[in-house]
Amino acid sequence: MNEQKRCWAEISPANILHNYRALRAAIPEGCRFLGVVKADAYGHGALETAQLLEDAGADYLAVACLDEALELRRGGITMPILILGHTPGTYTKALAEHNITQAVTGIQEAEAFSAEALRLGTTLRVHMAVDTGMSRIGFLCTGRDYERGTAELIRACGLPGLEVEGVFTHFAVSDEAGEENERYTREQYRVFLAVIEAAEAAGVSFKIRHCANTGAVLHYMPEFALDMARPGLLLYGYGDDEGKLGLRPCMRLVTRVLTVKRYAPGTTVSYGRRFTTERETRMGVLGVGYADGLPRLSSNKCAYSVGGGFAPQRGSICMDMCMVDLTDLPDVKAGDEVEIFGAESDLNAISRAAQTIPYELLCAVSKRVPRVVKNF
Repeated sequence: MNEQKRCWAEISPANILHNYRALRAAIPEGCRFLGVVKADAYGHGALETAQLLEDAGADYLAVACLDEALELRRGGITMPILILGHTPGTYTKALAEHNITQAVTGIQEAEAFSAEALRLGTTLRVHMAVDTGMSRIGFLCTGRDYERGTAELIRACGLPGLEVEGVFTHFAVSDEAGEENERYTREQYRVFLAVIEAAEAAGVSFKIRHCANTGAVLHYMPEFALDMARPGLLLYGYGDDEGKLGLRPCMRLVTRVLTVKRYAPGTTVSYGRRFTTERETRMGVLGVGYADGLPRLSSNKCAYSVGGGFAPQRGSICMDMCMVDLTDLPDVKAGDEVEIFGAESDLNAISRAAQTIPYELLCAVSKRVPRVVKNF
């Protein structure tokens, strides 16, 4: 089936399930599991991943926006879905009709949802977002804004038309090592608990308190478990650089050698002439480029697995192709498969070469790259 494809992404449902079970074992018994499937499940297929998690017994799903949530509902997913990002109050009807939980990030947003819910005669289930130091969305409850932000959150929780099921925050550096990062993360956690305590003292009850993202699941369990954990990248096999959870990559980006040529020493390669051969060179052309998700910034900085070895990438990565040095791999020929990343070629190495993070590269694998289900 793959012989006609210039490049493709192999997705392993078995590895997604393996990672889910490993993560479930790493969080305390009774702690709910939220599967993050935003951005098309980090490129792995949102509907397919959601179905796996629903069948496996996960408790919640998270997406970034209403369109992503509706895609899951239309695909037959019935389990709870939380939208982590902003949704205008005018879409309250769609949220309520499709039984979708919405994050509330501020008092004005809460008032808009409340007013629309009352007008419709319905109730919207929500989770209150608390900004404890991420400096992004949520009721700002840090430093000088603690009293005001906490008071606004309490007021929002009392608005009619809202069913306040949960409260959450997001850590900025829980996945990064160092005393300063740990201090910052623990301060975020302290503020989060203080806000919850103040709200509960005012008569607010939260069924689900959650803050454990990928970094917190790795480094702050079981302390930060609370009522639900929401590991993101870990579910797809990355982020556990020390390998303590035994996670497996769930995507392989694969291409083929399109053609092989021999070049004399002193030959320049690709746009910008940024690589020059220093010897008689056997160069292969691969059917993958930056339009498929391969970062151009990684040009000349990484190597891909082929024929039992690694072929260094040479020259500027093009939109649809890139070149690799096959001189030291004489048995590799046109038509052979090349793993750009997966079990052999480390995605982390490519992300470092591109000065980015694995999240971005997984999400960057474009829609034109066919997804092929293949357990590996």
